[in-house]
Amino acid sequence: MKKLLTFAAAVTALAAWTHAADMKHDEKAEVTVKGEVLDMACYLDHGAHGAKHAACAEKCIRSGLPVGLKTEDGKVFLLIGAHKPMNTELADYAAKTITVKGDVVTRDGINLLENAEIVP
Repeated sequence: MKKLLTFAAAVTALAAWTHAADMKHDEKAEVTVKGEVLDMACYLDHGAHGAKHAACAEKCIRSGLPVGLKTEDGKVFLLIGAHKPMNTELADYAAKTITVKGDVVTRDGINLLENAEIVP
């Protein structure tokens, strides 16, 4: 029974991965947004953000956890560079407000800012 459940889980995961691979990106548009740099793990798990969470956010971002940006109007973007993480570049900005430009893509309710760059 255990092997059957493991096999069923593997088949389900493979089907989901195959479906995701067949999906096409929505139309992309370059945007410039200003907001707080977030450690996405703590933010999504328990809403952690702001100055009180800065040290933890920096540690989590440096360790490779996903990094994001929460804009002044409350929209949250997952940030990624040109097909590479931006964690090293963004860790020093944990819980700080910065401006970033990049190509925005939204799929299934997730906002991604790819090819992101910090705007001086």
